[in-house]
Amino acid sequence: METLIDYFSRVARYDWWVVAIELLLIGLVVYWAVDFLEGTRGERLFHGVMFILIAGFLILKLVVGRFAFERLQYLYNGFLIAVLIIAVAAFQPEIRRALMRIGRTDFLARSSRLLSRSAEEIIAAVTGLAAIKTGAIIVIERQVALGEFIETGVSLDAKVTAELIKTIFYPGTSLHDMSLIIRGDRIVAAGVQLPLAEAGSVDGTELGSRHRAAIGITTGSDAICLVISEETGVISVAQNGTLTRNLDELQLRNCLIGTMDETKPIIEKILKFSRRSGDQKTNDSV
Repeated sequence: METLIDYFSRVARYDWWVVAIELLLIGLVVYWAVDFLEGTRGERLFHGVMFILIAGFLILKLVVGRFAFERLQYLYNGFLIAVLIIAVAAFQPEIRRALMRIGRTDFLARSSRLLSRSAEEIIAAVTGLAAIKTGAIIVIERQVALGEFIETGVSLDAKVTAELIKTIFYPGTSLHDMSLIIRGDRIVAAGVQLPLAEAGSVDGTELGSRHRAAIGITTGSDAICLVISEETGVISVAQNGTLTRNLDELQLRNCLIGTMDETKPIIEKILKFSRRSGDQKTNDSV
């Protein structure tokens, strides 16, 4: 208790507005980090790291301040360095996504405007493939270039058409088992191999390799990935490592058109649109 009283007495010597501004800035940074990680696999990890650091700091200050355990202070400093190294490795996808968000430019955003020209072609292809239960995975590139993955596939550079997309994923063709990447209004590559989501990061055991690949590619980029299940014909969309399933044609159209608006996440729009559609159906039934 004496240590805490001494600490607050030293803080009281500073101007109150300086302390208030510092606490406000720290709070904004923590809030931004929690908000950015919300809904991702890094959220629980962040909470755990923060709990360990805060608890360790408070305990150390109380114990060392009273009993002068210098060796414990030395070990704690080494522990902080180890936590920093582990955090950089553990939060690699989240850190990469944050840096990509900071580095966005208006020039690269023109890809979203070009996408609106081919949205109806993509919708027609996806709904057509879903109707006959033909598996497919379509990646839509946004601000972050996917060149490292495009190199693993077959270069096409063809205009986006529903017929071409359905032909690529037709069973028996050499490209149907991999993914297709769209940049703006062009199909840049097919037969592209994508990274699978890490084991333990996917909720549910019923997801196949296509859904895991969709989560994997959207975890490390801002791309949108459309997936059609070969077993059920269900349409799913992945963004920021989150998979939303059972989309109908109207929700899919809302998703693709929403790519032009950078102010809200696409998944949030889909869920909002779904709730609005459900309310409308309820009112109609009444």
